[in-house]
Amino acid sequence: MPARITDLPRLLAGNELKPVWLIAGAEHLQVLEAADQLRARARGLGYAEREIHDVDHRFDWNELAMSGAALSLFATRRVIELRMPTGKPGKEGSAAISAWCADPPPDTLLMITAQEWSKAHEGAWVAAVERVGVVMPVWPIRHEDMPDWISARMKSRGLKATADAIALLAERIEGNTLAAAQEIDKLSLLVGQAVLDIDTLEASVADDARFDAFRLTDAAIAGDAMRALRMVEGLRAEGAEAIPLLGWLLNQLRVLSRLANAGGNLGQAFKTERIWDAKQAGFKRALKAGDAAHWERCIIHLGRIDRIAKGRGEGDVWREIERLVAAIAMPRRGADLLGATS
Repeated sequence: MPARITDLPRLLAGNELKPVWLIAGAEHLQVLEAADQLRARARGLGYAEREIHDVDHRFDWNELAMSGAALSLFATRRVIELRMPTGKPGKEGSAAISAWCADPPPDTLLMITAQEWSKAHEGAWVAAVERVGVVMPVWPIRHEDMPDWISARMKSRGLKATADAIALLAERIEGNTLAAAQEIDKLSLLVGQAVLDIDTLEASVADDARFDAFRLTDAAIAGDAMRALRMVEGLRAEGAEAIPLLGWLLNQLRVLSRLANAGGNLGQAFKTERIWDAKQAGFKRALKAGDAAHWERCIIHLGRIDRIAKGRGEGDVWREIERLVAAIAMPRRGADLLGATS
């Protein structure tokens, strides 16, 4: 059975390591950190030499066999790394890895890392690795598990935070664990031994351009059209790219659509969408002002803007974003605003 990332401490705890490791997945931060932990443990067990091979379409797989046959320069244990970004070694590579696994060289640890992974990647060479070593696919963290991941990472950095602050950061990093890790490291320096709350978190990212889109949608959903439109103009003047903003707008419009279709159990819907108490008033206002059909029209209009941004439609991207943001903030005028396409 494939190992899980949570199994890593147990797998590294013994005095001997498996001779072959495969750590792969699109969750790049966790792949990198898992590989770092394996390297550190290997060094502690006397694997003093390290040899790296970057695998691309020009890579000569004979190099792997030659590395296995070569003697250590200093009679020490070695780590040989295969960095294989696509996770696809091809026919020749699959044969080379399988041959290595059939007879692993003594005092040598082969670590294969990949930045892409799915069930389609699995094949004979993966089975060969699993027979003698460790196969550890690293799957993306699920949306509902992100707060727990953030909380655990904060604790590992000595940072204490309220549940609302954790929920806010989880929403704003939108599944990007590298961004979350960077923010947590920064916050641990800024906050120190104090407890991180929402106000402190908001203040800490006040000058961070990455969060402008979040503040913009917060203002629009709360009905502050003038502030939201000023932020659109500011982003445009700064030369910001429209497509990332459209992605977050789509995320929030889908949330509004799901809430509008939730029926009478809005409290449970807020829990499902992980909308904490401080933000519920804004969503309630938006839902009272606009029905499910309005939010669906907004999503359709955003699709038109996306086509313009990608060169498949005519119009001024930022002008249409202004109309969309105004329609979010002022749903009762939404039909007129979204109807204008000139």
